[in-house]
Amino acid sequence: MCRNIKTLFNFDPPATGEEVRAAATQFVRKITGFTKPSAVNQPAFDAAVAGITRSASRLLASLVTNAPPKDREVEAAKAHARALQRFGKVVRRR
Repeated sequence: MCRNIKTLFNFDPPATGEEVRAAATQFVRKITGFTKPSAVNQPAFDAAVAGITRSASRLLASLVTNAPPKDREVEAAKAHARALQRFGKVVRRR
């Protein structure tokens, strides 16, 4: 599951709120072991996602770097090339 959490810092354009929330959701799924929590656990799950989203957003807003922002498409192409080298083929998600 955590393989789906992507680096969000120092990209142009910056990470969206939806991307930060998706990463927070993946993190909560990983630590709870729930893909979809039961109805009784849903409020706690949602509260954790919301809290982590706020914390991650504050973190990303406070980080500083001298490095130029990375281009999302260039980084995706590099990741694709690494996957091709590692696995020989890559199945793209829809």
